[in-house]
Amino acid sequence: MPPLQSLKRRRDFLAIAATRQKYVAKGFILQIRKHPEQEDLIRIGYTVSKKVGNAVERNRVKRRLRAASQLIMPEKARPACDYVLIGRRNALTCSFDRITRDLSDALTRLNEGQ
Repeated sequence: MPPLQSLKRRRDFLAIAATRQKYVAKGFILQIRKHPEQEDLIRIGYTVSKKVGNAVERNRVKRRLRAASQLIMPEKARPACDYVLIGRRNALTCSFDRITRDLSDALTRLNEGQ
């Protein structure tokens, strides 16, 4: 399994959003982009808008999404792909089980389309 790396630059986030390949779940939106230049790498980024809440709530959503992705991504993510998880307000109240199940479903559906 290739290692997971974090996306940091805004242009990477915008490039992934421009592909318009996404899955909308109750607690998050998952976006994907094929990245053929680096075939042995999986990159993932997290973002949460100020609409979700104050800094404490946004950080809690990010922590929940990171924990879910660390469980699911190693087995479901495809190499040479970039992923962005956009946190939604419902991620605060959803059960962690639901978030991991939705992430698994999202990866399955999006990877079929690649």
